[in-house]
Amino acid sequence: MKCQRLFLILAIFLLSCSKDVKTFNKKKPIVEKIQRFQKDQNIKTKIPKQNHLDLYPFEEETACFFNITKEFFRCKGNPLNPERVDTSNPDNVKVYLDCVGPSKHGLPLIHEKENVYPILIDVLNYIQRKTKKRVVITCGHRCPKHNSYADTSNSAKTSKHMIGAEVDFYVQGLENSAEKIVDLIFDYYKEEVQYRGLNDYLNFQKYQKQTDVTTPPWHNKEIFVKIYKSSEGRDFNNRHPFSYISIQVLYDKISKQKVNYSWERANRGYLIH
Repeated sequence: MKCQRLFLILAIFLLSCSKDVKTFNKKKPIVEKIQRFQKDQNIKTKIPKQNHLDLYPFEEETACFFNITKEFFRCKGNPLNPERVDTSNPDNVKVYLDCVGPSKHGLPLIHEKENVYPILIDVLNYIQRKTKKRVVITCGHRCPKHNSYADTSNSAKTSKHMIGAEVDFYVQGLENSAEKIVDLIFDYYKEEVQYRGLNDYLNFQKYQKQTDVTTPPWHNKEIFVKIYKSSEGRDFNNRHPFSYISIQVLYDKISKQKVNYSWERANRGYLIH
């Protein structure tokens, strides 16, 4: 009896499905005709262009190197460096230990922010763009302890490296062409500064007084540029055999003040982590 009921239910279900299929097949699709006027024309569309996301500053690359930021100027001190002994005065032998490194202290505070003077970053990036070669910073910021360790000379005691206003560098592949790099620094002021209407920064002059280099330095209102040949200006940060260039900041365009070393700025003008 149960089997007969199941058979009857199944038969009714199949008959109902077959009716639905026949009804569906009998329906014809509705087709609407598109009417056009004689003057109608197809709209011409441009091929879409793919937009690329802007890179973060630390991702921007020029050729095979990164754009220079303030991070490239961090103090190169390292507590694992060996002690240095200054025996220039036998009656007063001094032993120097290096600092704990940039993990324990920051950059100088400039305009109330941890930084170096922006002109140094701008000029070095300009050189990279024009040469398509990497600028190697051998010495950026030096904390007072690393400054004493790197250069024991008396002249280094008031180094602008300690206040973020000096940089030493050479260009990879152009190590023996320092004069060409100086020409590019002049070009930077012709192109960048003149474009902004700061014509009083264009006039570079040769420094006439005696210095520690054989090539007379150049200076304008903002910076002082020196070339150190392979036998000049050697210290712990410049142990390489190449000529290198030093740029010192003389004038700050933002504050409109001269940039001078002071003990207060060198010893208390940077962050301690």
